[in-house]
Amino acid sequence: MAVANMLFSDVESFLDSHPELFEDYLNRKGNYSIVEKWLKNHQATKSPAAAAPAEPREDRSSACKDSWASKCDGLQRRASQKELRKTFARSKAINVNRTYDEHVNSRAQEPLTSMRRRALLRKASSLPPTTAHILSALLESRVNIPQYPSTAVDYKYYLKEHNEREFFLELVKDISNDLDLTSLSYKILVFVCIMVDADRCSLFLVEGTGNKKTLVSKFFDVHAGTTVLPSMNSDEVQVPWGKGIIGYVAEHGETVNIPDAYQDRRFSDEIDKLTGYKTKSLLCMPIRNSDGEIIGVAQAINKTTSGELFTEDDEKVMQMYLPFCGIAISNAQLFAASRKEYDRSRALLEVVNDLFEEQTDLEKIVRKIMHRAQTLLKCERCSVQLLEDIESPVLFFCLPSHFLCLSEHLCVVKFTKSFELLSPKCSADTESSFKDSMEKSSYSDWLINNSIAELVASTGLPVNISDAYQDPRFDAEADQFSDFHIRSVLCVPIWNSNHQIIGVAQVLNRLDGKPFDDADQRLFEAFVIFCGLGINNTIMYDQVKKSWAKQSVALDVLSYHATCSKTEVDKFKAANIPLVCELGIDKLSFDDFSLDVDAMITAALRMFMELGMVQKFKIDYETLCRWLLTVRKNYRMVLYHNWRHAFNVCQCMFAMLTTAGFQETLTEVEILALIVGCVCHDLDHRGTNNAFQEKTGSALALLYGTSATLEHHHFNHAVMILQSEGHNIFSSLSSTEYSNLMQLLKLSILATDLTLYFENRNTFFDLVNKGEYNWNVKAHRDMCRSMMMTACDLGAVTKPWEISRKVAELVTSEFFEQGDRERSELKLTPSAIFDRNRKDELPGLQLEWIDGICAPLYETLVKLNPKLQPMLDMIRVNRGKWEELNKKRQNGQSVCAPSSPCSGDSAETSGCPVAKTGSTPCCSGNADGSPSKPVS
Repeated sequence: MAVANMLFSDVESFLDSHPELFEDYLNRKGNYSIVEKWLKNHQATKSPAAAAPAEPREDRSSACKDSWASKCDGLQRRASQKELRKTFARSKAINVNRTYDEHVNSRAQEPLTSMRRRALLRKASSLPPTTAHILSALLESRVNIPQYPSTAVDYKYYLKEHNEREFFLELVKDISNDLDLTSLSYKILVFVCIMVDADRCSLFLVEGTGNKKTLVSKFFDVHAGTTVLPSMNSDEVQVPWGKGIIGYVAEHGETVNIPDAYQDRRFSDEIDKLTGYKTKSLLCMPIRNSDGEIIGVAQAINKTTSGELFTEDDEKVMQMYLPFCGIAISNAQLFAASRKEYDRSRALLEVVNDLFEEQTDLEKIVRKIMHRAQTLLKCERCSVQLLEDIESPVLFFCLPSHFLCLSEHLCVVKFTKSFELLSPKCSADTESSFKDSMEKSSYSDWLINNSIAELVASTGLPVNISDAYQDPRFDAEADQFSDFHIRSVLCVPIWNSNHQIIGVAQVLNRLDGKPFDDADQRLFEAFVIFCGLGINNTIMYDQVKKSWAKQSVALDVLSYHATCSKTEVDKFKAANIPLVCELGIDKLSFDDFSLDVDAMITAALRMFMELGMVQKFKIDYETLCRWLLTVRKNYRMVLYHNWRHAFNVCQCMFAMLTTAGFQETLTEVEILALIVGCVCHDLDHRGTNNAFQEKTGSALALLYGTSATLEHHHFNHAVMILQSEGHNIFSSLSSTEYSNLMQLLKLSILATDLTLYFENRNTFFDLVNKGEYNWNVKAHRDMCRSMMMTACDLGAVTKPWEISRKVAELVTSEFFEQGDRERSELKLTPSAIFDRNRKDELPGLQLEWIDGICAPLYETLVKLNPKLQPMLDMIRVNRGKWEELNKKRQNGQSVCAPSSPCSGDSAETSGCPVAKTGSTPCCSGNADGSPSKPVS
């Protein structure tokens, strides 16, 4: 009764004091008609001009139309619409306008069941980002995206109810000015939901061309007016062309309106199982561009009102709206493509800038270009592989198609240098991801699969593989051994300015998992053009440096050396040449110090005559005398690597040819190449080894740039002397004979580099030990001649003890001079054999050298030719002497060792078989890793 007698003013006062109760009551009991009545009254009290405009709908009474026409003209209508938008913005504060979003199809008296949920979503958007994200995900099980303003959505709902014409124009206008494809796609789906009262919508855009077309969801399961997307948005939903309902619509261009999706055989319920959402009815329609080409598919799922189906009116509305969407999407795609091209063009300009900034270092240029290519192509790995000799690249004289038809005849390519770059997203250690491998054997595991790179280098054609394991050109077995598995490959050749291939560039696996498309290939080919320019410029710069180094070396040689005088030539031309037995040069135990400098010239002349070289090759005797005297003059006055050492190596070869009988096995051309090679094998030696040349950055190191710097210089110097006027002892040979002889001469001189010896000796030892050596096989003969050159170069270790030890003193003295220079000029601590402060370690180092290097070589040669047994016997005697000295040193007794360089004539009259490259007697090599040479 008390409640019944309560005055309205008391109720109003109570509600003023408790507004939350009124809001709760309205949320639970309010309906559409109450809200509409309140809104109209509220607008009327605010501004008469804000009254809702009349709608050109057929179900509106003519009285409403007349009333609207009598109150407002066109300008007033636009003003009222502007005021209406402001009113909706203000109404957001009381959360009433959201009822339009949920009840646009319901005229009955229904409770506002979703109003509270939408109010909570608005509140979530105003909370701190982390809190809003969690709350929204809990409410909708979705992930936040940028929100389309709720007031704008509410306004669309209102226009749909009151002015369909303005509603449609508003939708078209809203998408016509948006060039961002992401934002545009979201708007389209929101508007489609509003138009057809769909619970959610999806948009699939066509990607690829021809038979590679696929449909990719730009947005999936968007709710009308919501701010969220499904959690699967991080992984795009892809639909194969022609598969499922989406694929069917895209392929046939037909509209599909299905009342019960589960009854249609084209429908797949996989996504329903994934999301837990039940698809009932759906409306799917193609989106075409202005040319009528299908560029996407829009799909609406489930009407918001339970039980209702999509109608023909819904189809007509979408058919009217989607052409505008197609135009907007095309414009956005064109804008995105132009933006992408702009970014790519800017990247290419930045590459050009890189080339101008750095033209002296190949690695730096390639690394910069690869960084930019990887950033733009967004791939997991990028590599550049250069051919073995980029200064002598692969040149094609026929059309590329010919190579495809004659694949079995493709040239064999070998990569000598590789640069690779790993994406930071694939490795935390980005600094160590860039590697430079000089030899193929040292490539990283994933580069072992070189089948594609070799194919591109051979054919000159780019290769773009979308699925590596489905391509027969890809070596899947090699990929199994790598921790990195290849999915897609894009490999293109690198050309120089003369249209010659100098290498290949390769990118692997796009970060987004997609294959490389035509645009990626065009971009990568553009990058490779600049890469080729950079490499070419670097090569040219390096050639300039080498030219300078060559000039520097030539000037140095000319300033130090000169050809012999006519008086000297005449003297030896008329001299009586002793016999072999008188000189003793046929003995394997020849005394290296028994002849003076002139006697060594006469002995060398006797060797040429005794071997029949003068008669066989019609060598002019005066020319031979002049050549020998000039060669002697071109040996520097260093302690060991001087003219005496060259003569002693030649004498050792002469004894092996005659006394040991190799003369009967080798050809006359091979014998001539070996004798001349021994005489010239250390021309212009500077008394320091290859490692020292590299450490000091000498002109020789810049000129040759290999581990065998000195050996190449010795050969080139020999050629220079032969080409000098009056010195060509091979002048009577034909061009073919001359070419063959010079090739054998080069192999002979380069064989004195112990690096080459280490590469070949195991193979040679195995052939001899297994009885498989065959003199009729060219490769076997080449190895044998190389081993003979090494045996002669180290021959002092096979001489009687007094001679061998004297040579060791000379060698050690030369080494100590180099060590002193390393200490003073390079500020380095020299290794033991170069350090005069550790001279007492010589016996132990000699034992290691004999056991590790010398003995195995001579033991193998003895198996091949037993007549060399005296050389091996003498090695064993000398080893015993060094072992005695080593024991004395270990017991604390004094061991005589050279303490200072020899002087005077000893520098010219002494000789020994020690080394140029590593120059250390330790069998394990030098401290810098280069192979060592003997101390005898």
